[in-house]
Formats: sequence, structure tokens, C-alpha cells
Amino acid sequence: MSGDGYARAGVSQRAADAAVEALTRSLRAIDTGKPSRVVTLPGHYASVLRIDDRTGLALSTDTVGTKMVVAERLGRYHTIGIDCVAMNVNDVICVGAEPIAMLDFILTERADPAICAQLGEGLARGAELAGIEIPGGEIAQLGDIVTGHELGGTCVGLVALDSIVTGAAVEPGDPVIGLPSSGLHSNGYTLARKVLADVPLDDERLGRPIGEVLLEPTAIYVRAVLELLRSPIEVRGLAHITGDGLNNLLRLDAEVGYEIDDPLPVPRVFDLIRELGGITDAEMHEVFNLGCGFCCVVSGGDEREALELLRRHHPGAKRIGRATDRAGNVVRRSV
Repeated sequence: MSGDGYARAGVSQRAADAAVEALTRSLRAIDTGKPSRVVTLPGHYASVLRIDDRTGLALSTDTVGTKMVVAERLGRYHTIGIDCVAMNVNDVICVGAEPIAMLDFILTERADPAICAQLGEGLARGAELAGIEIPGGEIAQLGDIVTGHELGGTCVGLVALDSIVTGAAVEPGDPVIGLPSSGLHSNGYTLARKVLADVPLDDERLGRPIGEVLLEPTAIYVRAVLELLRSPIEVRGLAHITGDGLNNLLRLDAEVGYEIDDPLPVPRVFDLIRELGGITDAEMHEVFNLGCGFCCVVSGGDEREALELLRRHHPGAKRIGRATDRAGNVVRRSV
């Protein structure tokens, strides 16, 4: 499987980008007959609406994607809810907001009380880790359309309008601090499952069953980032590293590029996927987080204090690179 492995596995990022543009063309034409509450944040991780002159409501929605297929194969759903919470709250904190609540959405062929109980177990644990509430949700039984299950959610948070983190303040030379991922998180599973299709889920070449490695819950970065935001440290940019890998840094609103010269260690599962699939370095960087789940860009003078604070929550945090004056470019060391 070569550089177009993700497309061959059934996911075309170009088609997805074109579909999003087609959808948003219509959404941009919405006319409510009153002034818009939308705070313009091009390409950012969460949307923000003005509640009043001081407060913004941050919103994000996401699913666990085809990681659910692994859960179904193993018949184990009790951690997948953590992934659902993580994928949403990790986006909301990128704008500097404090996540406060999430609604879950279960799409299923047929509602199964035992499975829903396990999904609820993970959602509750994820909510506790993120410090949010889940006051409600929805279960849709659509046996004529879907097989199996999918789990998604919509998260809301609060942010002071004058404290929104857009990335516009990032300057060349600013350090980029990477927070370790726990593994694949919830991205790239279509490619990973295709590559690992012939590997039994109880194979222990990685030191424990591959099925367990693939189901490792997505890390939740809320408590670390909120403490960072509430400190005297100047936080200039926040990036959730999901699909597109470290290219997600380019979603920050600054005319800069990034050089990643000291990346975080790459978990062995990524090496296995690359080797068995013959995946190029370029595509690995485009599809997976490769060990870095979140990035914080701070001012140069705050690097030491930021590292000390973040390592209390995520001991493997370290400076992985810096912002450059090469706008739009992410240069990184090969995996």
C-alpha cells in the first residue's frame, strides 16, 4: 500500500474537503433576519457564538469514527465513550473555552441495553476526566440504513470574547510544546484496520493484544490546558492533533510555519502499521498523530514554566519545535 493508501482503504480526504465546501456554501447563505452571533474563526477547531458583549459559547461536534468497528469485533464498548468525549472537548479547548457539557448521539441498527450500558460507562468516565456534564442525548434506531453502532456527541463550552485563542498571536521562534498521545486516538482507523486486517486482535507482538492497543482511549487534555490558560503564561496557540497530523497547526490564524525538529516518541503501533502497509512517511504524517495528541504554542519566555505545568498532567510533554517565518509550511523529521 503506497502513498494513496488512505484513499484505497475507502477514505478520500480531497472528496471530504470538497463535500464540506459544498455544504458550507449553503450554510453561509443563512439569513436569520438579525445580526449574526458567529465569531469569525476561519478553519478553527470549534465555533463560537456571542451570547452577550463579554461571553462566547463554543461548540464542537464529532464521532468516534470506525474505531467503533474494533469495539464491535471485540464486543467491548466500555471505553469508547471516553473517545467520544475526548474528540469533542479537545476541540473546544483549542479556542480557549472551558467545556461545560456534551450531548451524546448513538446511531444504531437496534438498541441493545447491554451495549448502551457499556457506552454509558465510557461516556461517564470521559465526562469526569474532562470535568463536564452529559445532561441528555439521543438514540436513533435506523436498521434500514445502518448496521452496528456509531457514537457521536456535541460539546459546548464558555469563553470570554476577549480571551479567545485563535493563534493570531503566534510569532516565528515561539516554542511548540507537544503533549503525548495515548495511541491512535480516534483517527486513521479505516487505514489502520485495512493494514492490520490479517493480524489477529489477540496478537501480542506489541506487548499486549493488538485489539487492546487499538481500543486505547483517546487522551483528554482539558485539565492541563485549562490550568495553562488560567496561569500567567502567554498562550498563543492551541491545536488538537487529529487527522492531518501536525498540519493541524496550520489551522491557527497566523502567517507562520512550523519546524518540528524534536518530535515526541512514536508508539510502536504506528511502526507496525507503516511496516505492514508499506505506508510512506508522508502519508503517515497526514493520517496519524504519531505520538503527539495536542500542541501548545507559547511565548519564548514562558517555555520553561509551561513545560513544568503541562508535565504535571502529561509527564512526556516536551518542546517539539518552533514557529517559523515560512508561512503555510510544516517541516518535520521523518518517522
